[in-house]
Amino acid sequence: MLEFAIRYKKGVKAMTENLDNGLHQFELTKFEWKIAKQLCDIFKEATLFFCWGTPNLATVIPAMDHIDQVLASQCIDKDFLPPVCVALAMGKKTLNRYYNLTDASDVYRIAMVLHPRHKLKYFKHTKWEPSWIADALDIVQSEFDLSYMSVSGASDSGSTCNAETPVGHRKDTSYLCL
Repeated sequence: MLEFAIRYKKGVKAMTENLDNGLHQFELTKFEWKIAKQLCDIFKEATLFFCWGTPNLATVIPAMDHIDQVLASQCIDKDFLPPVCVALAMGKKTLNRYYNLTDASDVYRIAMVLHPRHKLKYFKHTKWEPSWIADALDIVQSEFDLSYMSVSGASDSGSTCNAETPVGHRKDTSYLCL
């Protein structure tokens, strides 16, 4: 919508300049148009990031990480107007609130760990704390044990999975090895 307003700025200005149509209160100053343009340029990238493919649970955390990095670097960029920097900082704060909500649901970490592209490598590559990585693996292993181990008829010999060993070389009873 912002991109549309900027593209048709001349028409928007003509409508809001008119005192008779009740839209004059929405007329933007030159400074406000400049802010709108900068915000449009910044958030267009984030919008396109989500439109490039079919979103799924395994892409939520990497997408949030990417947007967080963009907002963090651009909110301190001196090329942007101060109101734009404030808006970016508020956007980052809002994003972090939603990011923290992903901790309330195990499905995000399960989806990441089971995704063929990510597995545990993503967490290590993005420098998650080792205890968080271990928690992610424990969540997946516990869910697997709860949902599938009793169904498979496999017995638990107490052995644990070594996430670094290739799947074909594991000699344990756990069916979930990452």
